Amino acid sequence: MVFPVPGGQTVALQGADLDIAPGEFISLIGPSGCGKTTLLRLMADLIRPTGGELTVGGESPEAARRRRAYGYVFQAPALMEWRNVLSNVLLPLEVMNVPGDRKARAREMLRLVGLEKFERSYPWQLSGGMQQRVSIARALAFDPPLLFMDEPFGALDEITREMLNLELLRLWRETGKTVVFVTHSISEAVFLSSRVVVMTARPGKIEGIVPIDLPHPRGDDTREDPRFFAAATEVRELLRRGHA
Repeated sequence: MVFPVPGGQTVALQGADLDIAPGEFISLIGPSGCGKTTLLRLMADLIRPTGGELTVGGESPEAARRRRAYGYVFQAPALMEWRNVLSNVLLPLEVMNVPGDRKARAREMLRLVGLEKFERSYPWQLSGGMQQRVSIARALAFDPPLLFMDEPFGALDEITREMLNLELLRLWRETGKTVVFVTHSISEAVFLSSRVVVMTARPGKIEGIVPIDLPHPRGDDTREDPRFFAAATEVRELLRRGHA
């Protein structure tokens, strides 16, 4: 992926080779500016690649987007302040003209993220963590097989972040979605993932992939497991090597 800049161009991604299997939880981690979000945006057809080959479910990202193959959770919740929680979750169902009982589906998603008692609340009445849970419910509302998440918990305090990590793993196990998750946190990447993909400094490429051999369900004890520390150390070493 090459971006034009005044007087030349910037190579954001080069040789970023990666295969993701259905049902995996993949975390992308690397130094700032390495192309993690760019890679996610390419998968989501928010931008078009300038070279190479990219397929989502065996088809082009554009075709995958048109058949509603994925939901996208941004760094900020990006909720409509004038719509209540239920109406925010309903929004993609309305825009896509999804058939069936939309309110029932939206309420099901709110139950899934534990916010069924807040459907009449407005975003400004919720904490930051609750707003992100609404954002996740909205992304899941039309039942996409893929979930793209771009540092969704990066602005939250550590306690809230750890709580939402647990909630996200529960959702992943219950729904069977494929998740691609961007983070700057080694601990978060190891705790959540089935594999951690470590990227180099710009131009971004895949420095290494660390399989995470930790049992499910994961909880507070997981972070005390020697395998957790071993995986975190391997990710850290790859980050250092890719940043050199």
